[in-house]
Amino acid sequence: MPFLFDLHVHSLISPCSILSLEDILAEARLLNLDGVCITDHNTTEARHQVSEGIQDDGLCVIIGQEYSSLDGHFLIFGPHDEFEPYLPAQEIARRVNRSGGVIIASHPYRVMQKVDEKLASSGIISYAEGLNGRNSELENALAQNWQEKHGISLTGGSDAHCLEELGRVGTLFPDPVRCREDLIKALKTRNFRPARNPHYKQVVHWLESYGGAI
Repeated sequence: MPFLFDLHVHSLISPCSILSLEDILAEARLLNLDGVCITDHNTTEARHQVSEGIQDDGLCVIIGQEYSSLDGHFLIFGPHDEFEPYLPAQEIARRVNRSGGVIIASHPYRVMQKVDEKLASSGIISYAEGLNGRNSELENALAQNWQEKHGISLTGGSDAHCLEELGRVGTLFPDPVRCREDLIKALKTRNFRPARNPHYKQVVHWLESYGGAI
């Protein structure tokens, strides 16, 4: 049985999000998620507000960040370093890889936040978000082409900024992930794939039928 993780979620710590940490923790299991990664913009502040690892309900919570470089946005999972703002992509990739972490190109074809394909073709970046819940189908399709063209491994994440977006898509892993170290190890095996959450619409319809706000 595969394990579904939403690798890209923004809490209220990100100025563009209205999604509280409390709501993330309360709703993630209802959405059939096994894990959720809090990836606020340019900070891992969430680690001071929620404990990483397995929660009482079985949900795995992992803290990363979405880093804004000079060359686009990148999800970072690794030691909790705070980086100087707007480093070049090559430099932030070098630092993350040197520390044993993983860096993933976020929504590489989104307008105003594009990631240069040369970073993939040159091997500077080995992972990209092939399925982003806030992207258009075209933007996702263009990113997915990197797998065949450059051998890039593709992840999925909702990029949620509100409760309605949480858990729409994610990344499927064949083995359990219980902590940040497990996630990094699982990503480095390249044995995963992006996927839409088949449970998402069922939950939305159930909440709407009872007049619930999501």
